[in-house]
Amino acid sequence: MDLFSFIECAKRTRSTKALFDLLVSCASEEGFSEVAYGALTFAEPPRLPEYLPPAVTVNFPPDWCHRYFERNYRVIDPVVRRTPMLPGPFLWDELAKQYQLQSGEQRVLDEAREAGLKHGMSVPLFGALGRVSVVSFASPFDDADPQYRMSHLNTLAWHFHIAFAEIARPSDSSCDRKLILSKREKDCLRWVAEGKSSWEIGKILKVSDNTVNFHIRNVMRKLGTTNRTQAIVKAIRLNLIEFSAAPALATGC
Repeated sequence: MDLFSFIECAKRTRSTKALFDLLVSCASEEGFSEVAYGALTFAEPPRLPEYLPPAVTVNFPPDWCHRYFERNYRVIDPVVRRTPMLPGPFLWDELAKQYQLQSGEQRVLDEAREAGLKHGMSVPLFGALGRVSVVSFASPFDDADPQYRMSHLNTLAWHFHIAFAEIARPSDSSCDRKLILSKREKDCLRWVAEGKSSWEIGKILKVSDNTVNFHIRNVMRKLGTTNRTQAIVKAIRLNLIEFSAAPALATGC
């Protein structure tokens, strides 16, 4: 299942379990079949409808999960501890190179590798009101290359996160579907999705980069997102913009 298929199938499912299974299926195609997802921090107690539950959805090896929770590794896990401080996706193998890890933190990484999580990467997912969640991908293969797959897995994680939030919220919450973006806002967002900078978009649309930034900020405000990637993912999820030249979609969603 490719990314485009995942997006279309995610739009159709109303089950968080089915959505997680879709995520695992798509990540497995990249060689990263071990996946974990959970909320890490909240600015307030998670009592409002828009908050995601602080539980973890995971398909890591059962023995490792049992050891992890039995020994309360969450409090010393460098992935959990560092995620809120990092702006984007990161490799587990790089944590020890970038930071002076405590012995307990290094032990968690070493034991995870021994348990079959040979190479891993995590994607910080930032939301409103101080919410931080994370999707982690790991591979059981020694020759896996998370750096090469990072961009694709990052995009996949954000699509999953937005879809999960929409499924988890109350069924009578339909405010997102009333959102309307102007033509110029859609144009700017489409070019952002193509990887263009504000300066490049300004040249294409014959406006200043300040004007481009103005429109993108408006889009982020309307969608309730905190960064461009999240805005793109949510706009696609709500059918406000579409992928260009998308390949044929897989069936059987």
